[in-house]
Amino acid sequence: MRWIVIDGIDGSGKSTVARWMEEHYRERGERVLVQVHPSERRLGRLARRCLQGEERLMYPLASLFFLADLLVSLSLLRRRSRDHDVVIFVRYLMAAAYLPGRLAGIGYAVLSRTLPAPSRLLLVDVDPATALQRIATRRDEEEMFENLSALTRVRAVTLALSEGWTVLDNSGDQEASRARLEAIVKEWKDPEPSAR
Repeated sequence: MRWIVIDGIDGSGKSTVARWMEEHYRERGERVLVQVHPSERRLGRLARRCLQGEERLMYPLASLFFLADLLVSLSLLRRRSRDHDVVIFVRYLMAAAYLPGRLAGIGYAVLSRTLPAPSRLLLVDVDPATALQRIATRRDEEEMFENLSALTRVRAVTLALSEGWTVLDNSGDQEASRARLEAIVKEWKDPEPSAR
């Protein structure tokens, strides 16, 4: 099983890139599972609801629910690994970049040493102004980090933590971004799908 993580700031286009990657592998005849975090499970919905709150307690609660949601996905991944050739997680380690100050680097180090390591790490990068424009087109309720200053800070942290990650610039038009993604996937030189 090939396990790919797609991460980036809010509004970077992670879900769109995951959809393109899913299409790429399905066209090759591979069985693909995409798991977005926070998920639609109860823990994921609670994490999202906390991120939409304004009280100080909401952020630590959102972090705990997010981590619990992620752990559920990891346990399901172990059980379902034989059912899929490719598993794509949207949001994984870079969620630590949202932690305040030095905790971001510490949180990232702890998560990357504790949680299982994926086959590939893809950071979808976008300038914060573009991210904010994309967020404004959604119908979702605004979350606490969906403002220019927070996105700017989190982007700087994600880029600082991205050693070992493949970075996809997704600031331009979709056609150019998709072509860059195709080039990245080819560079990864993944083996052809095995016969079932």
